Amino acid sequence: MERPPRPPGMPEPEPPRPVGSAHLRPDGTLELRMRAEGPGAVVGEALFILKPGDARYASVLEHLGPISPGGYAPVLPFPPGTL
Repeated sequence: MERPPRPPGMPEPEPPRPVGSAHLRPDGTLELRMRAEGPGAVVGEALFILKPGDARYASVLEHLGPISPGGYAPVLPFPPGTL
């Protein structure tokens, strides 16, 4: 599905900033380290460990894009309900 043309003079939206990093361990386990900041100096950090066979594993791996065993990738914001 193609996007409609952008009206003249309207700037391109900024690309989303990573919210963390992912590491694909040599055994196939995904390790996601994520951080979120909110108003009033609220900070949240999370560590997710997903093993092959986890119900969320395939969708998270697809979201991350190509990552080699032992490699790292930035984690872009997930659509609601993905993780």
